[in-house]
Amino acid sequence: MWQLTTMETALSTPNNIQICEVTCDSFRIAWDMTPEDTARATHFFIDLSRKEGGDPNRFKHRDVPTKLVAKAVPLPMAVRGHWFLSPRTEYCVAVQTAVRQADGEYLVSEWSQVVEFCTGDYAMDHLKQLLGKAQGSAGRLLRFSVFYRNQHPDYFHYVRTECGGLMRPALKDNSGSHGSPINSKLQGVFLSCNTEFDTGLPPNDSPYGPLRFQIPAGNLLNPNTNLYFADFYCMYTAYHYVVLVLAPSGSEGDNFCRSSLPLLDLTANPFLTYIPPQRQGEDSLFCHASDVILEVLYTEPLYLEQGSVLEISGHHQMSQTTANAKKDPSCKVCNISVGR
Repeated sequence: MWQLTTMETALSTPNNIQICEVTCDSFRIAWDMTPEDTARATHFFIDLSRKEGGDPNRFKHRDVPTKLVAKAVPLPMAVRGHWFLSPRTEYCVAVQTAVRQADGEYLVSEWSQVVEFCTGDYAMDHLKQLLGKAQGSAGRLLRFSVFYRNQHPDYFHYVRTECGGLMRPALKDNSGSHGSPINSKLQGVFLSCNTEFDTGLPPNDSPYGPLRFQIPAGNLLNPNTNLYFADFYCMYTAYHYVVLVLAPSGSEGDNFCRSSLPLLDLTANPFLTYIPPQRQGEDSLFCHASDVILEVLYTEPLYLEQGSVLEISGHHQMSQTTANAKKDPSCKVCNISVGR
């Protein structure tokens, strides 16, 4: 379809490909052309594919019509909505310039060199879409009194003997939504707070181990901490996870989250709430969502002496781990549309 003809001077090959303003679902692309080609070009052909292991120059569409044909516009050219671009994904892109001729055929340049780039995290607008989905699945609020972390004895032995009793923040893995801004970027200590419906207490069964560190909820969830929404996902199961971040106000973690995640009202949100005492002598109330599994990332170190470690009864056989677990891309409950 696109062939060089001998009736016109060939177009020069686009060079110095530049990618800028990259988001999770769009980017801008520019390249150098001679003034003569800039004046002549009527169309741009853009070939985009996910980077595949091995040879980054291997192109699936090198010998067939390109995926995108666009009328020539001033550069840099915005590219969005033409593909379902995925967040945090490496892509390869190359371009041709073309002149549409009177007979409908194209005079085309050679393909440019292949350039690689990586898309970004979810923007705040995308996270708010995800937040809206999560709100619809949260269920009613149940009271709770402690945050807890279940682990095997070896973990707590290591914390006591090698870390001075300090549970240090660890880097968040890549589980959940691929575009969550906290993945591989934010450190914290993961805690749970879900309770049994009939007892109001943490469940006795745990896939993570027979020992439980627990700390009074008010030590972490109070007016001196900020609460952020970070993710909503499932792993090919009927139940869903909501990831929240608790960060002391003004901390390094708080500063990261403030620019990257939606801030939740501590006293009025569907996931995790703090209700201050209404009268003198009353205690604060703490509630968690009943229909999702909450994963709470606390961004600061925690000493074991701030709470207690106790043995729990029940089954402790390891089940499917969530470490680096991928989100079900087909679930209509917890996925959002980007790139459109």
